[in-house]
Amino acid sequence: MRFMVLLKANEDTEAGVMPDEKLLTDMGEYNEELVKAGVMLAGEGLQPSSKVARVKFSGSKRTVTDGPFTEAKELIAGFWLFEVKSKEEAIEWVKRCPNPMKGEAEIEIRQVFEATDFGEALTPELREQEERLRAQAARKN
Repeated sequence: MRFMVLLKANEDTEAGVMPDEKLLTDMGEYNEELVKAGVMLAGEGLQPSSKVARVKFSGSKRTVTDGPFTEAKELIAGFWLFEVKSKEEAIEWVKRCPNPMKGEAEIEIRQVFEATDFGEALTPELREQEERLRAQAARKN
């Protein structure tokens, strides 16, 4: 099972406040633990919403809105992609994370859809295409 682990933004992350050396060290050790355990597939911090663009879809129309966006608690400051056996295991790994913010922080854990979740709508041809694209993307990394 794969889970997207989302670190919610706050006023500091939206202001572009960078973590100090201690937090970078602590997070580096945590990420190293995740990698050694075979849990972490990816993980990155994200720039503040002042550097963001959103694209809204309405039928065939596309509308682009540039940041910043005001609701920091609705924004994402960083993410990990975990591969674990259960949601409970993902929760246990997140509970081991050093507090990524000064004061309070919130991390959301969301399961990623797998091919089998789409049932018959994912035809053999679409499944083959998905597998081919994943393999091509993996080679580029």
